[in-house]
Amino acid sequence: MKVLILAAGIGTRISRHLKGQPKCCVNLDGKPLIWHTFNTFNKNNFHDIAIVTGYEEDTIFNELKGYVFKSYKNPFYSVTNSLASMWFAKDFMDENDDLLILNGDLFFEESVLKKLIEVDKSPLFLSDSSRIDDADYRFYWEGDRLLRYGKDLPNEETSGEYVGIAKIHKEDIPMMKQRLDKLVNQGQHTMWWEDLFYSSIEDGEKVYIEDIKGQFWAEVDFIEDYKRILEYIENKDIQAFCKENTTKIKHDYSS
Repeated sequence: MKVLILAAGIGTRISRHLKGQPKCCVNLDGKPLIWHTFNTFNKNNFHDIAIVTGYEEDTIFNELKGYVFKSYKNPFYSVTNSLASMWFAKDFMDENDDLLILNGDLFFEESVLKKLIEVDKSPLFLSDSSRIDDADYRFYWEGDRLLRYGKDLPNEETSGEYVGIAKIHKEDIPMMKQRLDKLVNQGQHTMWWEDLFYSSIEDGEKVYIEDIKGQFWAEVDFIEDYKRILEYIENKDIQAFCKENTTKIKHDYSS
């Protein structure tokens, strides 16, 4: 299974807090976000990874020293969106392997990745039903099928928030690339890559949803997202410290 990470954008909504660095390079407990992403994938035996860069790509490459990956560049990152970034990496995608696609500013705990792997549906988008009032990009689904989507869905028509990661079976790759070429040739450079599948819903095609309510994730769109990640990591560190020392105390007592 291949992994494609889209990390070309500037991140205008949080850029004033980033001091010029890409969103995927924000510091998390001494390591950049993109390091955590690669570390999680490698730990789970994902090694065929590609990343699409644009803004401050040298910073990203410097943070990924020691990791093996393919790289593609979207030179028009300042005036395009992720659909164009995907187009520059289309040679990486083929019908021989399933594909995971994610936004480079996404932080997720390992259980999120495992859930995406174990559910055998395609195209499969992860969503979180615990995030409605403060949801950014909104999904409405029934059963496991996505029916409506968008930033402007009201709460009563929102089932959850899109997480920013999806899985595409290899059988769906040729169709996806055909749509990709068609939209790029039509000049639709400001669309998101997910629009390749959203638009098919109106034609009756299935887009599947898996709810990951209760599992931690966050995209670094706003400073509040960044603070949530830092709080999560701090709590995990505290839990690990307490567990380690509790085990040590038990061992010392039993001795």
